[in-house]
Amino acid sequence: MRKRKVNYPVAKTATKGGRNPLAPSDARNNRTPATTIDMTALEGRTDLSVGDRVRIGGGGLYAGELAVVTALTMGVIPSATVKTDEGRARRIRAIDVERVHP
Repeated sequence: MRKRKVNYPVAKTATKGGRNPLAPSDARNNRTPATTIDMTALEGRTDLSVGDRVRIGGGGLYAGELAVVTALTMGVIPSATVKTDEGRARRIRAIDVERVHP
């Protein structure tokens, strides 16, 4: 007795066309990115030192508050650990602080 040949059904994706990329004039192709990367953050700051009074800038949680630098970290993106006048500690990018002269 011979074994019958097995017939497999055609794949469901076989009838679909190739991928059609969006045309340059298509409105869905002109999206703006959700985030932006600040490349100046890589440079760091040379005028900061531990104990300096600073104002926290940027749009973070403690933006606009006065603080004291407690530690500096030089990594890929230099950062500073600061302690606010209210006693809260926070690590922020070094470019987001500005020195306040007493």
